[in-house]
Amino acid sequence: MKITFLETSDMHGYVTPTNYSDDQEQGFGTAKVATKMKQLKAEADGPVITIENGDFIQGSPLSYYIAKSQHHVSALTAPVNLLDVDVHVLGNHEFNYGLDYLKEAITSYQSPVLAANILNENGDPYFGQAYKIIEKEGVKIAVLGLVTQYIPHWEQPATIKGMTFQSIVETAKVYIPRLREAADIVVVSYHGGFEKDLITGEPTELLTGENEGYQLLHEVSGIDALFTGHQHREIATKINGIPVVQPGFRGSFIGKIELTVATDEDQFRVVDSRAELVSVVDATPDEATLALLAPINEELNTWLDQPLGQVEGDMRITDPMGARIKEHPYIEFINRVQMAASGAKISGTALFNNEGKGFGSTITMRDVITNYIYPNTLAVVRVTGAELKAALEQTANYLAVEENAIIFNPAFIEPKPQYYNYDMYEGIEYTIDLRQPVGQRITTLVFEGEPVAMDQHLDIVINQYRAVGGGNYDMFAAEKIIREIQVDMTELIADYLKAHPVIDAVTNQNFKVIA
Repeated sequence: MKITFLETSDMHGYVTPTNYSDDQEQGFGTAKVATKMKQLKAEADGPVITIENGDFIQGSPLSYYIAKSQHHVSALTAPVNLLDVDVHVLGNHEFNYGLDYLKEAITSYQSPVLAANILNENGDPYFGQAYKIIEKEGVKIAVLGLVTQYIPHWEQPATIKGMTFQSIVETAKVYIPRLREAADIVVVSYHGGFEKDLITGEPTELLTGENEGYQLLHEVSGIDALFTGHQHREIATKINGIPVVQPGFRGSFIGKIELTVATDEDQFRVVDSRAELVSVVDATPDEATLALLAPINEELNTWLDQPLGQVEGDMRITDPMGARIKEHPYIEFINRVQMAASGAKISGTALFNNEGKGFGSTITMRDVITNYIYPNTLAVVRVTGAELKAALEQTANYLAVEENAIIFNPAFIEPKPQYYNYDMYEGIEYTIDLRQPVGQRITTLVFEGEPVAMDQHLDIVINQYRAVGGGNYDMFAAEKIIREIQVDMTELIADYLKAHPVIDAVTNQNFKVIA
């Protein structure tokens, strides 16, 4: 007998095949997934189990609009329910709009939501279920749901109050032996990825516990298949003989694992396996899925196209790398918005990816939300001059020199691009000298005309992700936050444009990068 598993992960609210910045049909989205999923189910030789591996309710203009408008989250989760998945697993971005919104989303799903390693104060799974045992054609299949334990480093403490996030490895060591007794087949669906090279075992990132997939497969026996996500990678392979998939993001692929099962004295066991990724690029979007959201999409496009302001000069981004090493008007604008909203004299922000196009002569909400892609709020942290310098030294590490050209450090592009962790500051003057040794690259650091003293106290506005130490910026932490601005950054940008309807595309070039 063959058992087919189909996984989606990190669809991030992309239902229709659009990137929201132009009219060209894109090769992703839940509507395309729905069509391809139907095809794969029809072609399967034997039972099929489908898994949605998290990060669905945040990430697109559609998901943002639904979260911030009068619409219930069930309008967004309806397309996933139409996929008729067997289980859901929570992702880290499920927490972004608060616990109440997350609980509403969980209630709206028609299949169980799993999170074995998020515990309540009694040590039980906070969201109710750790695993699901599904019986198909006489075979009992256990699906254990696990989530990256690193969520407390990204979320506001109030959102995760009363929760303990446990290592997935320690959690699996408890559950896998139990599930082997209760089921014939045991698989793990993990909203997390791999911290080490899949072949060499060499670390590919700081071993913080954010990703534990490699450790899981080398320390916990009894797993028949592993479904992963979070890193947005495209993986279909075997590790230690165990099939593994990770299906990219935005619904560009479906992860498919096929297990061949034989009976041995009334016991089912896996005798062969195969892992692959199935692209949805050529799929025709499912009409029923599109119809579910047609009225909201019409509202959304009207909202996205509303003009917010005008630009004098050029605020378009044509060279993302160039905008990181020489201050760009868009970056200065974002920092100015943060400073105006917070009252802080120093601000830091990032160019989150290489897809943002900046602003043309007219700024619409579409421009704002496709450039500033995260639902960040802001926080003001009080740090010392030494801590600010440490943050700048860390951000300098995201740059490298190759053949006399400044590039983004390849160590932070593979296996997952981390453009969002390279910060650029306003309100201070500083120099990054890449000729100097790591840790000694900030050669000038000036605030209000004077060199920054290492014991000087400074207030800095940054997004909440960074303020609690996100991106492994350990010099920032929740206890250093002195005030928060509990308004989404997208709204702050729109409000700033209402107050300043004409923006000058200018920079003061307060930082320099030397190769």
